[in-house]
Amino acid sequence: MRGIEIIKKDGAARCGILRTSHGEVMTPVFMPVGTHGVVKAITHRDLKNIGIQMILANAYHLYLKPGDELIRDLGGIHKFTGWDGPILTDSGGYQIFSLGGLRSVKEEGVLFQSHIDGSKHFLTPERVIEIQDNLGADIIMCLDECIPYPSSYEYTEKSTDLTTRWAKRCKSVERKNGSLLFGIIQGGFYEVLRLKSARDLINIDFDGYAIGGLSVGEPKSLMWRMVDTVMPLLPEDKPRYLMGLGFPEDIVEGVLRGIDMFDCVIPTRLARNGNLFTWRGRINIKNAIYKRDERPIDEECDCFTCRTHSRAYLRHLLISHELTSFYLNTIHNLHFYARLMEKIREAIQKGFYGKFYEDFMKSWKGGEKNDRDSLCDGQQS
Repeated sequence: MRGIEIIKKDGAARCGILRTSHGEVMTPVFMPVGTHGVVKAITHRDLKNIGIQMILANAYHLYLKPGDELIRDLGGIHKFTGWDGPILTDSGGYQIFSLGGLRSVKEEGVLFQSHIDGSKHFLTPERVIEIQDNLGADIIMCLDECIPYPSSYEYTEKSTDLTTRWAKRCKSVERKNGSLLFGIIQGGFYEVLRLKSARDLINIDFDGYAIGGLSVGEPKSLMWRMVDTVMPLLPEDKPRYLMGLGFPEDIVEGVLRGIDMFDCVIPTRLARNGNLFTWRGRINIKNAIYKRDERPIDEECDCFTCRTHSRAYLRHLLISHELTSFYLNTIHNLHFYARLMEKIREAIQKGFYGKFYEDFMKSWKGGEKNDRDSLCDGQQS
């Protein structure tokens, strides 16, 4: 039986088993973003050793290069990439939205120019499902229109209704690979439209529900208000996915509200910029204070990077533009995220998630505001 089985609840927080065609995933789960079928600067072997359960790839990018039909002919995305665990593919709605003037949204679908070579493409909801089915992903997403912030009520209502009509068309497409199909709740930043979107998608009856159209420049308080608006409506027996949110404090907040799945570029992109996570917040390894620092990134961490290398050495690699810096930093950040999710699941299973939440938020320092405002811009790892 595919889908989610909730095995423990602590308040709204839930711990479960998500069953897919390529194995079971313990939830809540964080998915690193592997836009082109690879998580940047790290191998599949390392991901497995770290404890990463599932990765996200992007149908838009794989459709453009190397092509969904080529991947299908070579045995599907799992065989093509060598990753044998579950894979979720994003439909590419956010990436198409990010093209701005290079795209035109119509009832039939989206006309856009490739960011690679300027070639023109027209994707319908049906074609987006076909692309993801060709890829052979375990979880696939409906095509939606991501609404910019701010937007008028009239535009938001029209766009949200279009997303619902597209969702119905996506649901009608026959899939050959046994994938789970998720609908994406839109509605911008109007509570009544968020509620309407959620109700309409629930009536269509998807395998899971994603909350989309967030982290597009709105205040964090408004974002959580939109999440809180729709969460009471979502079915208990279906997975809940908060798209594109990935700072540790966001994950801890989302789990408190009952979210099961998260993804973001944060840990991998920050790693390549020298921003590294510790249990007391984030450090920037480029800073001169680490020039003679013989300590590991985090003395509580047992990842390969922390067991083997000092802050001084990691700083040297980064400022020397050594590619190994990307690799070692990425190992550490993803290891931190994997341990965070383990701690979250353990707290829920033992019934003290509320205390875990409070303790984490008290000790967590996070990072500089200008970093966090610019880092969740799209789903490229």
